[in-house]
Amino acid sequence: MKSFQSGRYVPQSHYKSFQPSPIHRAWTVEDMGMLKLLGEADRELGKLDMYSEYVPNIDLFIQMHVLKEATQSSRIEGTQTKMEEALLEKRDVAPERRDDWEEVRNYVKAMNAAVAQLRKLPFSARLIRETHKTLMQGVRGRHKTPGEFRKSQNWIGGATIADAAFVPPVHTSVGDLIADLEQFVHDEEHPFPELLKAALVHYQFETVHPFLDGNGRVGRLLITLYLVSRGLLKQPILYLSDFFERNRQLYYDNLMRVREKNDLAGWFRFFLVGVTETARGGVATFDRIMKLQKDVDERLQALGSRAANAQKVLQQLYRNPIADAARIGKAAAVSPASAYKLIADLERLGLLKEITGGMRGKRYAFEPYLKLFR
Repeated sequence: MKSFQSGRYVPQSHYKSFQPSPIHRAWTVEDMGMLKLLGEADRELGKLDMYSEYVPNIDLFIQMHVLKEATQSSRIEGTQTKMEEALLEKRDVAPERRDDWEEVRNYVKAMNAAVAQLRKLPFSARLIRETHKTLMQGVRGRHKTPGEFRKSQNWIGGATIADAAFVPPVHTSVGDLIADLEQFVHDEEHPFPELLKAALVHYQFETVHPFLDGNGRVGRLLITLYLVSRGLLKQPILYLSDFFERNRQLYYDNLMRVREKNDLAGWFRFFLVGVTETARGGVATFDRIMKLQKDVDERLQALGSRAANAQKVLQQLYRNPIADAARIGKAAAVSPASAYKLIADLERLGLLKEITGGMRGKRYAFEPYLKLFR
């Protein structure tokens, strides 16, 4: 790492592009402070992974973690959709906010599809392209060749390439750089700590910027996919976009310092702090979920014979904590009249809260649960 050179600026016709150095090479870490951070991050990630094995029905809660990641990762790119809005059906979203809503929902689709594909595909250029295709399907940027590496120059920041904050490498080198990244990921001959590999993969991907649009979201999504593919996580439950969003300027500054100052160590430290903080937060959230489940079960006992139907409704609300009367009635397999009685019961117990304020088309939130992910 001491001899690391991030790359060089290459003069083009009226601008300079940045040509990153390949990352498939032998790496060594001698910084004791870095190793201490790495050990701490590994421990916290291990706790999160182990904890997830003991959470009953964890699949119910993973989608909420994915949705939070989708809203935060998209927020970094400028969308304004909040979690409550992302949980709505498209018809219930204001027309002027549907573009943002669709980008968030596509992120969820892309993550779910990519995790499923990891069962049959390795972490690879093909997986990256297919994930990007899902992410960009039918949203802003859909005309910018979804699923294909770019065949022209792009840039970051600035109205034109002349005043850009950063210009990635020329498109003719993208294929070779992604192939190098893929070789680095699967290199078993030169051991390197997996969390540092994940950090380096993210840095290199964002520096190459291989797509015309959607690079930031794909790059952040790849962190979780990498950890799952390498077995550090059994379930996709660690997402760093919330940490990056809360420290957005530091996130960008640390990436740029690698390119301009060769400060890879600074980026690694920032990344490891993010992993540690996020893993601890994940454990705390799962702990609160289990306490909430116990509390909910105790409250439902007050409903007597209606408790069984209420439990069916709650199982659906753990998956999506916003519903209308029709969805609640379907979950409990009861008539509309009985559904409204169930809603009244759950409101009285403090588990449901009406959020629309209207007389018609009312929607209800499982507020104690939704609050855990805000």
